[in-house]
Amino acid sequence: MNEDQRWQAVLQRDREADGAFVYAVRSTGIYCRPSCPSRRPQRAQVVFYERPAAAEQAGFRACRRCQPRQIAPSAPEPEWVRAACDYIEAHPGEPLTLDTLSARVHVSPYHLQRTFKRVTGVTPRQYAEARRLERLKTGLKNGGTVTGALYEAGYGSSSRLYERSADQLGMTPAAYRKGGLGMQIHYTLAACRLGRLLVAATEKGLCAVSLGDADAALEAALRQEYPAADLRRADAALGEWVHALTDYLSGQPLRGDLPLDVQATAFQRQVWDALRAIPYGQTRTYSQIALSLGNPKATRAVGHACASNPVSLVIPCHRAVRADGGLGGYRWGLERKRRLLETEAPKG
Repeated sequence: MNEDQRWQAVLQRDREADGAFVYAVRSTGIYCRPSCPSRRPQRAQVVFYERPAAAEQAGFRACRRCQPRQIAPSAPEPEWVRAACDYIEAHPGEPLTLDTLSARVHVSPYHLQRTFKRVTGVTPRQYAEARRLERLKTGLKNGGTVTGALYEAGYGSSSRLYERSADQLGMTPAAYRKGGLGMQIHYTLAACRLGRLLVAATEKGLCAVSLGDADAALEAALRQEYPAADLRRADAALGEWVHALTDYLSGQPLRGDLPLDVQATAFQRQVWDALRAIPYGQTRTYSQIALSLGNPKATRAVGHACASNPVSLVIPCHRAVRADGGLGGYRWGLERKRRLLETEAPKG
């Protein structure tokens, strides 16, 4: 199923699609099975994943209403993969090694690593980290103390968690427990060749660059993404960055020194770095990007990473195209993607 077919399955609450994929909603941080009876989200907020584990690695948590983790995948998988997942979840605080896990499920470490990633979309270590982080988030949201939630989730100490929280939570655990209160985000809106442009930034750098047709819709999406943050419009403060982006849309190469403050999994960061390495005026296929990362079978995962890019233009996900020459997908519409590529195309 391509993304359009998956979206239709979600709109129709198609039970036959359960197990074929899950969909995650950026604004809520939750992922569901296609037939979930919950209210349908906006298409721009939706990201698709092959397996629940991949959604959890990306930072989403399972819907309590439809319980997508209990749906068997449509494609067959070795029984020992489920046993490995169960073992990982039952031992959150124990050091995880391939040797330990392979001895538990009676397969070689090489076969374990390769097959586990093929089936779930992530490595055993990434799966364990995603589940540990999900337990931490649940504990914090249920009102527990940071220290209590940390140890119940299986973290052996607080130092490692706080070192990594900026990438995984987007803020410290204490701030996350308060729903992100205290974050201050400045934003502005401007006209551009592709419609309306929203630029938002924290004190560290750009956190959102969005394209659309109406200011109200762009502002609403930003508020959904950061519901507890202090959002303030600041046209003058962001003027330099807006000019850099509008100049780029007019045909000038984008400055390479624009600071970013975005959260991502390790794999998303790899894909985004690969996108930024594509020279101006050139494209790469999703499969070429996957191959450059040493994972030629991760073509779909590359597409998902492109779709989850929060700072369009700065991270040029429009330069990723299909192997058959098609444009592929684009969060802001295929017509905008086509015009971006035409603007960058060599002249003469």
